[in-house]
Amino acid sequence: MNEALKGGHDGLRLLENVGVKLTVEVGRAELTIRDLLRLSEGSVIELDRLAGDPLDVLVNGTLIAKGEVVMVGERFGIRFGQIIDPEKRAESI
Repeated sequence: MNEALKGGHDGLRLLENVGVKLTVEVGRAELTIRDLLRLSEGSVIELDRLAGDPLDVLVNGTLIAKGEVVMVGERFGIRFGQIIDPEKRAESI
């Protein structure tokens, strides 16, 4: 394992100010180019996730948690539910 990760919070302190991209994924769908070209305003694509299922929370493309959408004032937010084990997250980097 990486020495910075073994050091716990002290090893990660160097990285605290590095920006990362947090993404919440509602679901995915595969379509053909033909279907893609036929999309128009009002088109609906069925995703691979059921309504009410937890959403994937990713940081720089790596799954870190599952969560649900909440309202924060007039904006959307995400409430973290299941957090992926840090060791499993480190293995996927």
